[in-house]
Amino acid sequence: MDPHRLTQVGRALRELGIGMIPAYSPQARGRSERSFGTWQGRLPQELRLHKIGSLEAANVFLREHYIAAFNRRFQVAPAQRGNAFLACRGRDLDRVFSLQFERAVNRDNTVSFQNLSLQIAAVRWRATLAGCQVTVHQHLDGTLSLTHGPHLLGRYTAEGVAQSATKIPAPRAVEKPRGGNVITPTFPPRLEIPQTARDSHFPTAPTAAG
Repeated sequence: MDPHRLTQVGRALRELGIGMIPAYSPQARGRSERSFGTWQGRLPQELRLHKIGSLEAANVFLREHYIAAFNRRFQVAPAQRGNAFLACRGRDLDRVFSLQFERAVNRDNTVSFQNLSLQIAAVRWRATLAGCQVTVHQHLDGTLSLTHGPHLLGRYTAEGVAQSATKIPAPRAVEKPRGGNVITPTFPPRLEIPQTARDSHFPTAPTAAG
């Protein structure tokens, strides 16, 4: 495992502020392999003994029988009682727990991903996204979304069909008088309400504390 190239799990934990302790030592790897062995060695035999041959029946067996029996056999009581979980606020968990892949936008403003062509709708803040690096999010329900930094570029079905698109409003028509010259509007436009200190973009002198 390369500590500088995080897995999907490692990236999600980092975004949540959770410190992951990877198993780099041979001893730690051995413990994890022995833990996997309890599943790889026991579970197939349990499925065979119960004559389970379908994915649906296996899931029912896991939920209703095997997990409880596995916990009774292998679980260890905690040394200290209590709950150490913290509330997660200000995080888009749907985005954190998605599979994320970096892609470059094609010249036609599309992104290629798993034999799909995801069309990016026009945005107001850039003429084209061709050549930009974007992130493809593959969500738990199979749907996809595209982001560029903090910007959400679009959502798509698992088949790559756009679910919603941000459209740029058409430019407003400008009336051309008989003289042939277009009337240039004044800048800034006249305010409909009186300007106050709150509307000003310039700093004002601080008020003395009462």
